[in-house]
Amino acid sequence: MPEPSPFLENLPLSTDCPMLTADLPGVGGVLKSRPEDFVVEEIPAYQPCGDGEHLFLWIEKINVPADQLGRHLAMVLGIAPRELGTAGLKDTRAVTRQFVSVPRRVENRLNAIDTEGIRLLNATPHQNKLRTGHLRGNRFQVLVRDVEGWLLLPDQEAEGPKCPAYDSALAIAERLRQTGVPNYYGSQRFGNKHSTLKLGLKLLTEARSGSDAEARKPNRSFLHRLALSAAQSWLFNNVLAERLRDGLLHQVMLGDVMQKSESGGIFDVRDVAAEQPRFDARETVLTGPMFGPKMRPTQHEPAVREQRVLAAAGLTMDAFRRFGHLAEGTRRPLLIWPDDLQVRALQDGLQFEFSLSSGAYATVVLREFMKNESDAD
Repeated sequence: MPEPSPFLENLPLSTDCPMLTADLPGVGGVLKSRPEDFVVEEIPAYQPCGDGEHLFLWIEKINVPADQLGRHLAMVLGIAPRELGTAGLKDTRAVTRQFVSVPRRVENRLNAIDTEGIRLLNATPHQNKLRTGHLRGNRFQVLVRDVEGWLLLPDQEAEGPKCPAYDSALAIAERLRQTGVPNYYGSQRFGNKHSTLKLGLKLLTEARSGSDAEARKPNRSFLHRLALSAAQSWLFNNVLAERLRDGLLHQVMLGDVMQKSESGGIFDVRDVAAEQPRFDARETVLTGPMFGPKMRPTQHEPAVREQRVLAAAGLTMDAFRRFGHLAEGTRRPLLIWPDDLQVRALQDGLQFEFSLSSGAYATVVLREFMKNESDAD
């Protein structure tokens, strides 16, 4: 049995990763005191066409886990869980609105859907089942309560509050509009007390040694995919954190793998002088590694940096090849730019509104404002 990774006993959470606005004071506060404080609405990749063998249900859920929503719909509609289609998972302690696709044959049962926490808002036919990733992004409206030193008089809500926390929030928002936000994975990705991440690193460590007893256990494909994804995500966070600490998060390097902002296509950097202006104009974005056999590798100094993170965790690329079907690998943008980022002062605290592309975490944006390292994911 190999020695465990030196990180297994002291794994850094996403909230331990450095911030882009570390020099600006935070506002403190608390997230998700109530489900209605955190509102998430899908931005679909396309709208249902109005005809076809499937129904796109526009569902609102309040304080309901994603798996509970799926079980409920399958039960009341009398269908198998595999017949449900979703573009992505949504927060539990929140008000969320999303599309869920079901076979059109259950149209006469839709009136059975509504419960105290689940409400059907609309149903529209479409030709195809909704698939994971069929999503442009998500729109967020988040209220942060118990902001430090918060006292907003009724007349100040219209005039603008005279409060250091509000001024700090405005300064941070202006910085992030210019610099973007480090595209960390939120700590919920790693499981309670890092349990999912630890399993992923255990699988990879055993694969490295040739002992894959855990991987041979039956009916583990879903759990293992989740665990390996957590390990990939944690390694990505470490590569991103190191690049930020070294002042290289906005600097194109020879050998980087870039992504085109419009098309999503990736390419190697061979001419830094040509690519830096394109990055500065947000035509492209730097990417980090989601390690796996199908991941496009970097070259030169970026490759050295990524390999250093792997080695520090006691891993090599060979470990991922043992799980190629569960952890194929890809590239992920190192930065995200929240769209329509706005800050409003309300009687109960500060309200933040913004949109993010699919796969990005609202909590990594909000931690730049709060800076209290609260685990609110």
